[in-house]
Amino acid sequence: MSTYEKIKEIENEMARTQKNKATSNHLGILKAKLAKLKREILAPSKSGGGDSVGFDVAKTGVARIGFIALDLQANYFFNSNHLLILLGFPSVGKSTLMSKITGTFSEVGAYEFTTLTTVPGVLQYKGAKIQILDLPGIIEGAKDGKGRGRQVIAVARTCSLIFLILDVLKPMTDKNVIEKELEGFGIRLNKEPPKINFRRKEKGGISMSNTVPLTNLDLDSVKAILSEYRIHSADVSFRCDATADDLIDVIEGNRVYIPAIYLLNKIDQISIEELDLIYKIPHAIPISAHHEWNFDEMLEMMWEYLNLARIYTKPKGQLPDYASPVVLKRNACSVEDFCNSIHKGIMRQFANALVWGNSVKHSPQKVGKDHILADEDVVQIVKKI
Repeated sequence: MSTYEKIKEIENEMARTQKNKATSNHLGILKAKLAKLKREILAPSKSGGGDSVGFDVAKTGVARIGFIALDLQANYFFNSNHLLILLGFPSVGKSTLMSKITGTFSEVGAYEFTTLTTVPGVLQYKGAKIQILDLPGIIEGAKDGKGRGRQVIAVARTCSLIFLILDVLKPMTDKNVIEKELEGFGIRLNKEPPKINFRRKEKGGISMSNTVPLTNLDLDSVKAILSEYRIHSADVSFRCDATADDLIDVIEGNRVYIPAIYLLNKIDQISIEELDLIYKIPHAIPISAHHEWNFDEMLEMMWEYLNLARIYTKPKGQLPDYASPVVLKRNACSVEDFCNSIHKGIMRQFANALVWGNSVKHSPQKVGKDHILADEDVVQIVKKI
């Protein structure tokens, strides 16, 4: 029996099994088996070859965005440091959006798989250059190894943000299908990693503790899941009301937790009353790619979710360079990170830095390499004498 057949068999058994306390251990074991089988599918192919044809485009800017189809024409946002992905069904307007925000022509058509080759473009926003690629599509079922799913998702898993492009007239149906594909690839949208500490040990059996009440797991179900992984001695500590899926994610250790924004396109086709309801959907932005409506709000939310900071350089005796900021992730935005992003050799001569901006109490303020910078800070590096 092939891996795909085994997966289908387990999924069918899970669908047939009633969910209650008596079956929770059995379902937990099935979920663990399913996760291991899917890991086999998602593992990189050992055979080389030309599967990557059309995906090699020189990287430019601080981030990369790409568009691709998934039978749900998807748009993928690759990047060297940050990655944004845009996903959507055919004819939801991704190629139109690509053309409007970058000025790059990307063929638009009201039929599936209009995009057949990689079309690169660059979006400049708040001083940062973001590369966008309009890519050919993968098919529904990509999470099960169909089509180009594996090679495309290898890039998707490195993203900082995902844009899901949906038709505003049927957003929830399409949303569920796309999310299912991403879930199958180990991508968790708008979720935080579960607060579970897991440590294997050589002997001593399974030790479990929790700081909050557990309504989905008990010691027997935890042991059953760990046994499927041939783990018979481990310390497991829960700091959240975790599920079997959460525990499996921690054991697998290959899940990625990515923020997502839902772009609900074609709002020119709905009423003001319907638009008010759309705004109540979490993480959603209504837009019209054709009319360029609400692009400012979309790009501002993109910037917020990417969690980037612009740091301006100031050579001694000169004005700050506001035209070319150094763009960093806010969780990697120390003075040392700033210096290394310019040149690795700067820290060898680093004495201190003078900082103007929101991260200091007075401007300028002398700081060390561990000082955390804020968006739009100005930094002057002082070298050793």
